[in-house]
Amino acid sequence: MAVLGLLSVTLEVPAIGPGVKFYTDAGLVAEIDGDTARLRCAGQERESIALLGGAPRKRLHHIRLRAEDLAGIAQRVPAAGGDLAAAPQGFEGDGLWVRDPHGTLFHLVEQPADADLAEGARFEINRPGHTIRKRRSAILPSAAYPPVAPLRLGHALLFSPDVPASVRFMVEGLGMALADHAQDVIAFCCARRDSDHHVVAFAKSPDIGFHHASFQVNDPDEVGRAGRALTAKAGKGDWGVGRHTIGSNFFHYIQDPWGSWFEYYSDMDFIDDHALWTPTNYAMEDSLASWGPAVPPDFVHNYEADPAAVA
Repeated sequence: MAVLGLLSVTLEVPAIGPGVKFYTDAGLVAEIDGDTARLRCAGQERESIALLGGAPRKRLHHIRLRAEDLAGIAQRVPAAGGDLAAAPQGFEGDGLWVRDPHGTLFHLVEQPADADLAEGARFEINRPGHTIRKRRSAILPSAAYPPVAPLRLGHALLFSPDVPASVRFMVEGLGMALADHAQDVIAFCCARRDSDHHVVAFAKSPDIGFHHASFQVNDPDEVGRAGRALTAKAGKGDWGVGRHTIGSNFFHYIQDPWGSWFEYYSDMDFIDDHALWTPTNYAMEDSLASWGPAVPPDFVHNYEADPAAVA
């Protein structure tokens, strides 16, 4: 009776053109149907990002999650502070639609898990006392590397006016689990079994909204190469390369056309059984990164709550 993973993020935007360019520059594959764009990872049939054009401004429409026992979840949602919802106009009523205590919309569906990713090239490090790479270079000439293509959507970070209430809804209503948090400012939720460290996370803000979607690549080198390439094409803000304390992943964030963010990541902590994991309440100095460049001044700015601001 629980959420098992993240499937996609759907955004309302004024026009899909800038988003299609941004996400295809990021390595996703676009399928366009009128004023709707669906963007997927190469090798996957389903979208990871959907853009609905014609909106007054960019806004999170809903998050789509893979789940089991939707009837059981429907019974628990009201007690966890949420509400059952009708399918929005233009969407079919399959699965289960619910709103959290603050109005964020989730679409839960029962469907098979994605096939396991093929094992990528090993990221080998020569370290003191353990030299494993001999008589060869770790790095090829730049021209030898093809553009990095994201492998899968790993997690999404949402804004919430009350992070503990959002976590309670995810845990008690949707059957997820708290992985870690930093006070009441940011929290990370995982599936209870065989889960990345976080699938859906929340950061404190005056209102709800979308902060970023995060896509897995093979190794830290791909995080760096992809991040630098997309930063050059996007021409907006970026943060990285760095490494998070919470989740342990290497990261590079690039700002999208509307002020929210796209993350490349590798080497995420994995929770095979949450019953054997102990959540940590981190100090705020550990809430963002173990190391990395200075955080952009608007990195945690919720432009959906501040529509007059220009990203």
